Amino acid sequence: MAFVVSKSRDRWELRESRTTPSGPRSRTLASFGTLTPEVLAHAESRSSRPLDPRAVRAAARRAGAPVVIGRADQAAATLVAEIAAGQTPRGPLRTLLLDALDPEHHRAGDSARAAGRWAVATPERRGETLFDLLALVDRLPAAGSAPGARFPRIDSRPR
Repeated sequence: MAFVVSKSRDRWELRESRTTPSGPRSRTLASFGTLTPEVLAHAESRSSRPLDPRAVRAAARRAGAPVVIGRADQAAATLVAEIAAGQTPRGPLRTLLLDALDPEHHRAGDSARAAGRWAVATPERRGETLFDLLALVDRLPAAGSAPGARFPRIDSRPR
């Protein structure tokens, strides 16, 4: 079982407890000032059992340690602040957001959901993808390039 203890005002330790023949023991998996994904990865590499990142973050918060929030949480917090300030996403993005948050009730079509992945793509990334698609099209055979080409008949009679 992993737990977090305060070592000083601004330092914490992520520790692991285990039972030994001599009684319970604990060992430090990582020391940190702020719990980051890198600290979790380091602790995971030293742990004798798999760590549950959510449980570790909850334990760090209970101990009073600062925890770096994930990119999705940061984006959600920013969005909530913008909505509170009266700035709401435009229609298509709102629909995609509702779909992502509540996947059981599809509001957007498949093509809109696929396009949603490109909402924040850089012009460079879009250009690279367009170049790849054009290169693919160049390799496709031209329509009518093989006159009379037919698929062989499939004989379904048993032999």
